[in-house]
Amino acid sequence: ALILDLADSLAPADREAGRALIASGLREGGFAAAEVVVRINGLDTPWGEGDLAAVAEAGPDAVLVPRVEEPEDLAGFGSRLRRLHAPERVRVWACLDTPLSILSAEAVASAVRDVDARLACLVVDAGALAREGRLPPGAPEAGPLLAWLATALAAARAHDLDILLDPADRLDVGRARGLGFDGAVVASAAGARRAEAAFAPDPDAVAAARALVAAFDGPDARGQAGIAHLGRTVLRREGDEARRLVALADAVAARAGGKA
Repeated sequence: ALILDLADSLAPADREAGRALIASGLREGGFAAAEVVVRINGLDTPWGEGDLAAVAEAGPDAVLVPRVEEPEDLAGFGSRLRRLHAPERVRVWACLDTPLSILSAEAVASAVRDVDARLACLVVDAGALAREGRLPPGAPEAGPLLAWLATALAAARAHDLDILLDPADRLDVGRARGLGFDGAVVASAAGARRAEAAFAPDPDAVAAARALVAAFDGPDARGQAGIAHLGRTVLRREGDEARRLVALADAVAARAGGKA
């Protein structure tokens, strides 16, 4: 995905011009296979409502909303999108970037059941959390940051939502993968290469997963809780995880125009 940032990347004096530039670019297209997401300013700022109106009309794939602290925030945001006649395909990515948003993470994630909320993804901003939580500089293990990240991750998994980590200077991309996140937010081409290396499905693991899916799809496996595969008993839940990995690899390949 490509995130176009109308907030922190622009000085306040440049934000209206940046909004017009991004809206024009969205209408013209040319982003190839990338999923295009626009990060707007908060609706409690002087720029938020204007950002939302311009973005809704231009119709990106998703809007990244900062400081989502309760499910009602998403309900109100969805109502605004509807009033602005945003295409139904426009999804919402909710940013968890304050201590209150972490305390409300499960309730926010549960909004995925509300079609009007349009929620598709959670994004955890580790740098913002560290600042808002007044954490001292240094390794995240020294403070509560890892516990906060784990809380957000559990909320996403409980409601089958994708969750990304914006590691800032507190964690590297590889650490984000090790913590169990689905992806990372990066701000450079070098960061994108590191993220691709960390998160892209391993070819050998994908090949093994395809073989396991094929075994579970065979006639002898129908209705079975487990099967014999490569000399061991494999439970159906492992087959379900293999199916998820294959689906992920196929989605990556489709974006890239190739075959995984």
